[in-house]
Amino acid sequence: MNITDSLQSLWQSTGIANMILPANPDLQGAEQILYQFGSPIMILVCLFLLWLGIKKQFEPLLLVPIAFGGLLSNIPLAGIAEPTGFLGIIYEAGIHQGIFPLIIFMGVGAMTDFGPLLANPKTALLGGAAQFGIFGALLLALCVFGFTMPQAASIGIIGGADGPTSIYVTSKLAPELLGAIAVAAYSYMALVPVIQPPIMKLLTTKAERQIEMTQLREVSQREKIVFPLLVLGLCILLLPDACPLIGALAFGNLCKESGVVERLSKTLQNELINIVTIFLGLSVGSKLSASQFLTIQTLFILILGIVAFGLATAMGVIFAKIMNKCSKTPINPLIGAAGVSAVPMAARVVNKVGLEYNQNNYLLMHAMGPNVSGVIGSAVAAGVLLALCH
Repeated sequence: MNITDSLQSLWQSTGIANMILPANPDLQGAEQILYQFGSPIMILVCLFLLWLGIKKQFEPLLLVPIAFGGLLSNIPLAGIAEPTGFLGIIYEAGIHQGIFPLIIFMGVGAMTDFGPLLANPKTALLGGAAQFGIFGALLLALCVFGFTMPQAASIGIIGGADGPTSIYVTSKLAPELLGAIAVAAYSYMALVPVIQPPIMKLLTTKAERQIEMTQLREVSQREKIVFPLLVLGLCILLLPDACPLIGALAFGNLCKESGVVERLSKTLQNELINIVTIFLGLSVGSKLSASQFLTIQTLFILILGIVAFGLATAMGVIFAKIMNKCSKTPINPLIGAAGVSAVPMAARVVNKVGLEYNQNNYLLMHAMGPNVSGVIGSAVAAGVLLALCH
């Protein structure tokens, strides 16, 4: 081999030479541009996601590793996201096998206080009402946008505003959509303070937003210990497909509430969930390659995701209005918006909107009831979707 061939071979091994692909004669227009310039476009997208996570602090704990994983997956020739690559191995072990979302659910359980729900059990209905957004978006994806049933189920679960659940369901039913769905789910969770207030104000009157609710009763430790076991027992009897998620949540919560395994509870809440969050984000980012993300399907997913989230918020508020008409004790309809699973952000948004109209209207603890029930509701909805699609 002469020096010219050596230099040519060296040039062909650089990222610059392989960043832009040769033209494909079978493609035209926008499709040709996306094909040729896919990697540079996705690198810019990932840099934008990093900016959102770092500068705007939109779910940075997951958006930063997801975006960085996306950067790594779009490096030409490196093969980092291939099955034998660094991210590919992590994805196979943690996402494809469904381990990472379950471990995160353990941590969520260890950090969750179900006391507000137990103090006012009827607010669980609001968490259930919010899940209608999942099935509304599913029908749209299936009947209007032409997705398959497993794909539509994976898109619909975005309405639960629960990132780990979205990832778990999608990895089982439609892994080819994982990158777009994960980004949509976590982006909309981060945008709760932007998306929810206009819907809440549109569907309620000023008088309804000013309603003050009565003080919650104190919940005993015995009730808190029995609750996760009861929820798991019902899941075993009625919906076994949801048991992995519900079981992980129940175990984490039992560790917290039992008071006898404090070291395990703290590990679940801190070290373990932090380690898994890093690997989860990087492995999800590995699916942000140009060939998988830059498609018309991704645009549809983003549209359907916001529809699902909006429907979930609206149904929670509407059902709370109905409950208020039928209840002896006043219910502020705003708390219905917390029926989505974005804990505790949705409850904080409810509290903030309530204080805007009544400075004595502290709704945080009341909103935590439907908020934590939304965590259970999204897991149950995931079990229903898995049962329907398997």
